[in-house]
Amino acid sequence: MPEFHCPLGAAFYDDDLCIRCDLCLANTKEEMVEASRKVRAYLRSHAERKSIVQKIAVCGKGGVGKSTITTLMANVLSEIDYTVLVLDTDESNPGLYRQFGFDRQPEPLMNLLERFSLDKTVPETEWLAQDSIPLELIPSQYILENGDLKFLMVGKIEDPLQGCACSMADVTRELVGKLLIKDKEIVLTDMEAGVESFGRGVERSVDTVLAIVEPSFESLALTEKIVYMAEGIGVSRVKAILNKVPSEGIAERIVEKLKEKKIKFVGTIYQDHQISEASFEGKALGDSKAKEEMKKITRRLLDESM
Repeated sequence: MPEFHCPLGAAFYDDDLCIRCDLCLANTKEEMVEASRKVRAYLRSHAERKSIVQKIAVCGKGGVGKSTITTLMANVLSEIDYTVLVLDTDESNPGLYRQFGFDRQPEPLMNLLERFSLDKTVPETEWLAQDSIPLELIPSQYILENGDLKFLMVGKIEDPLQGCACSMADVTRELVGKLLIKDKEIVLTDMEAGVESFGRGVERSVDTVLAIVEPSFESLALTEKIVYMAEGIGVSRVKAILNKVPSEGIAERIVEKLKEKKIKFVGTIYQDHQISEASFEGKALGDSKAKEEMKKITRRLLDESM
């Protein structure tokens, strides 16, 4: 049996962090469900209600455009004088750095793990061990910069039998939790597809989850799951963004579905051939209709948090 990791960080049963949910003792499906219900209720009741947007997780089904939304929002934020840290946590999608116009990738954070270290030397991790990490403390080899935009990458699984991404998720969870975000700074985390990251607790430290929705039944169903998972780990600000929408009529139908599921949405990005062409060629996303739509969404998101 693998070692059990308490979602609340308890080292053993009945220590100071234990809430006696009995998740670690569950042996049946019924016991697991009941224990998970207790954990969810505890996290929701003890969630810190943050009034401002500082740490955003961009989530959704594979292919809905999480990276595109992340890029558009980061570009808009940097143009209105925010310092934006973009964290690429998707271990498979290789092209996010290109959408920002960078011609290379930074050194991946996974090199902090000895088994992934490229030069086989023990990496320096003292900075990551700090209780709080301001952006300027992150070593330069892990960051690409363009004005007020900073880009980090957790890493990619490049070879067969390289292992699972669990340890990479641990790095992400630790870093996001410790980041000290100042006024006019925002972290945008481009999450891996699906909801596995919620199971690992990666989103525990964010204040905002953006669920990206495309016009498909599967995307709507997963968005409902994302909202459930986000609220269950204590994230109070969960919003949907519609993406790759072909018409206003389709947008209205999706919004109605979201309302039926009591999911709040913050705006729509319509299909844009300029975005499609840039993504196909691996080029930076420049000015476009989609960017103008993102300006409205970003302003609305910031205004609603004030």
